[in-house]
Formats: sequence, C-alpha cells, structure tokens
Amino acid sequence: MSRAGPRTLGPLTTLPAHPPPVPPLPTSHLLLALAVVAVWGTNFVVIRWGLDGLPPFLFATLRFAFSALPWLLFVPRPAAPWRSVAAFGVLLGAGQFGLLFLGINGHIAPGLASLVVQMQVFFTIGLSLWLMRERVRGFQLAGLALALLGLGVIVANLDATVTLLGLGLILGAAFFWACANLVIKSLGPVNMLHFMVWSSVFAVPPLLLLSLLTEGPATIAQSLRAADGVVWASVAWQAVGNTLFGYGAWNWLLARHPAATVTPMALLVPVFGMSASALSLGEAMPAWKLGACALVLGGLAVIVFWPRWRKGH
Repeated sequence: MSRAGPRTLGPLTTLPAHPPPVPPLPTSHLLLALAVVAVWGTNFVVIRWGLDGLPPFLFATLRFAFSALPWLLFVPRPAAPWRSVAAFGVLLGAGQFGLLFLGINGHIAPGLASLVVQMQVFFTIGLSLWLMRERVRGFQLAGLALALLGLGVIVANLDATVTLLGLGLILGAAFFWACANLVIKSLGPVNMLHFMVWSSVFAVPPLLLLSLLTEGPATIAQSLRAADGVVWASVAWQAVGNTLFGYGAWNWLLARHPAATVTPMALLVPVFGMSASALSLGEAMPAWKLGACALVLGGLAVIVFWPRWRKGH
C-alpha cells in the first residue's frame, strides 16, 4: 500500500498554498514520470484509433471491463468504503470517459480534447470551494482567468475540428472528472492502482446500459465482429497502459516524493497529446490553437507554481 497519494486523481493535481521546499526527482524517477505523462498524453490518439472500429460507449465499456478483469483477482481491495469505490467508478466511467469518447468521436480533435479536459483542475477547485468551504486564493482566480481566455479563443474558432457540442462534451467530462477527484480527496491517501482496478467494476454497468440504449445490440455485435487488431490493441492500451502502468507508476512516485515535485510534470500531458495528434493524425496546429494552449497551460502553471514561487520569496 502506498504511503501517500495525490489530493486529486489524475494527471493534474492542486498544491497547498504554502508548500515546503522540494528536492528534484532522481534521473530514473524523472524518466518514469515522463513516461507516464507521455502515455496519458498520447492516449488521446489511441482513443481516436479505437473509435474507428467501436462506438464510444461500447469502447468505454470494454476499457473498464479490461481494467477490472482479470486484475481484481490479484489486486487487494482498496482501503475505502464501497460507496466511494462505486461512486468513483460511475463518475469516471459513465461521466468522464463516456463523454470524452463521445466527444472525440467526430466532435473535437483529440489533441484539443487533451487540452480542454484539463479544465478539471478548475472544476475541482470550484467544487472544493463550494462543498468543502475551502478559501479561494488570488492566484487561483488569476489562473482561471487565463484558462477562460484560452477557452474563449477556442470558441471564437469553432470549425470542423472543434464543434460547440464537442467542446461542451469535453467540458462535461472535465466536470465529472472533478467530481471523481472529490471522492478521492474525501478518502485521504489511497493506493490508486488498487482503487482504479476495483472501481472499474462499477463503471461497466452504466456504460453497457448506455451502449445498449444508444448504440443498440446489432451495432454492438457488428462492431465486435469487425474489430481488428488495432482496435483491440487500443482497448488493451486503455486498460494496461493508461490505467495499470499510468496510475500504478504515478502512485509509486507520489509514495516516494512530495506531490509538489511530481505533479508539475503533468503539465506536459496536453503537450504530448497535441504533438501526438499532429504527428499521427495530421491535426492542424494553427496559431489560434497554439495560443489557446499557451493560455490554458499558463493558467494551470499559475495554479501549480505560484505557491512555490511565493514560498521562495
């Protein structure tokens, strides 16, 4: 079991207002962190490949089914109440990934989706302020303002690669991710690998129901029969690469280093996501998209680095 865990789940986490000085990561641990964020970033391209052969809710169902089985036969149950495990699975499965896959399925380019979904950081802060009565800080508002300017740039340039529906779906995915973050935050330190495996069980039923209702048994059967090696490799990568390796290695790093040392690395997730989409899928990167990326990442950087800069002055 890990000795410590992130305060919120996933690539980007918030930091305390007055963190202590933090040492740099050893080279081998730095390379491991880079490998994790590279997997998380390039995963948006893998999602696009999987959606070429599977409808979104069926793809998400298979992703969580293979995240749970057969691994829960070997992974102990996490030290968390069943209601929290179930709530997290539904929020992350049907909420975040259901909407994320639906959005990338023709409504928004994968690279841009990797950027917009990082708004989960600001949703997490907002929900914490509302539900947990945490105090808003000036640097958080400044970071939010920059990120909202970046979203404004995206809205002003809607086209075939990003529709208003696609933007709304990814923002919805970010909101459900933030809700899932609060479940983790209420638990305290928890082994995220164990938690991800067991919570994935509860993601499958609502996703399967959505698939049956919206995609239909005939489409499901036809898609499964026609799925090729690339599609099944995409499903396996979601479970093994993104979940087991990604969250397992990230939690291993967080158990050995302060969160303030590890979590800034996650700012590279959209960089990997947009670069991979441009190289693999030919996603265009016009000036407005790069400007929006700079604004959103700038806002996230303010959230992550401002407390450390203040502490050093």
